[in-house]
Amino acid sequence: MLMEPRVHTAGKEKAMERIDPPNGDAAGSSRPQSFTGRMSVLWTDALGRASIRAVQTLAVLALAWTVVTAAVRVPLVTIPVLVALILASAMAPAVRWLAARGWPRALAVLSSFLLILAIAAGMVGGIIALVRQEASVLAARAEAGIGQLQQFVTTGPVALTNDQIGAARAEFQKFLAGGTLGADALTGLRTAGEIAAGTVLTAVILFFFLKDGEKIRAFLIGFLPGRRQGKAHLAADRSIVVLGGYVRGTLVIAAIDAVIVLIGLLVLRVPLAVPLAAVVFLGGFIPIIGATTAGSLAVLVALVENGPVPAFIVLVLLVAANQFEHHILQPLFMGRVLRIHGLVIILALAAGATLAGVIGALLAVPLTAVGWTVYKTLAEGDAPGPEPVAPDGSRPAGS
Repeated sequence: MLMEPRVHTAGKEKAMERIDPPNGDAAGSSRPQSFTGRMSVLWTDALGRASIRAVQTLAVLALAWTVVTAAVRVPLVTIPVLVALILASAMAPAVRWLAARGWPRALAVLSSFLLILAIAAGMVGGIIALVRQEASVLAARAEAGIGQLQQFVTTGPVALTNDQIGAARAEFQKFLAGGTLGADALTGLRTAGEIAAGTVLTAVILFFFLKDGEKIRAFLIGFLPGRRQGKAHLAADRSIVVLGGYVRGTLVIAAIDAVIVLIGLLVLRVPLAVPLAAVVFLGGFIPIIGATTAGSLAVLVALVENGPVPAFIVLVLLVAANQFEHHILQPLFMGRVLRIHGLVIILALAAGATLAGVIGALLAVPLTAVGWTVYKTLAEGDAPGPEPVAPDGSRPAGS
């Protein structure tokens, strides 16, 4: 009788041991998570990952905005560096070609440097001489053409007012000189002294880019972590190819556009055909819209001197040349280096013109092409860097 309660109690204790969880588990499951644990869960779900990417994107955009703002504040430095970089990329194959045929690198650099200076001086001097001789006549006839167009617009079906036309003209002039950098760029960095300083600085930077480009690149890439340097060298090599191909292709395309317009103007007996073709050649350095926009001056001259029908034919010729450039010439001469959709080019031109006027429009497309090339290179999987290059520009034996 006295033992039965004891056996019953022991059975209850064993049953409770089987039912109750191990010591501490229940308490641990009901204990609230730490602050670190809650934050970890907060940033690891889908919304948290999206927030992290958004913050990273904003940081990159802020850095880009800072760099662009700093660049447009010092046009006397930014423009010569960019122009020299583009010209050096275009001349790099000539330097390598001469060095591969036994020329000392210093002599190859000096010869290429003098050659590009002579070509640039000849082109700029010749175009300036052509346009300068007929500048007053071109301006007068263009003004007369604008007057005729204005009269047609004010009396035609649209019936715009003179105030609206004047506002549109003011906006166009603001576009040409627009942006923090554009006001300086359009007037040749404002003063003759700054023009001379910018030209001399461009020549000096170009010479050192041609002579010590590999050393400069190695020095800059040396700041990156070792595992990133191979990809950075590869991106730099591809960017040089893109810039050089863009400059050479643009030069050829602009010349072809000018020749097409010149032949058309001569056939139609439009006066000032050679200066007008020179203006089209200059406009051809802005892709897609440059040659057509510059050719509008030829339409105005033809309208004043030859009448509306020849002016319309010149307009059709400009549009046909634009299509020929876009669909045939660009894929032929720049298909391997300018793999950018036309809409992206238009947006880049608009952004460049807004930031830096005419100079920004000239530099926007090559810089966009380089940026896209760098992005594609960095987005690729791990790839070995380019073959090492000696300070004299030669490749090691057996490579």
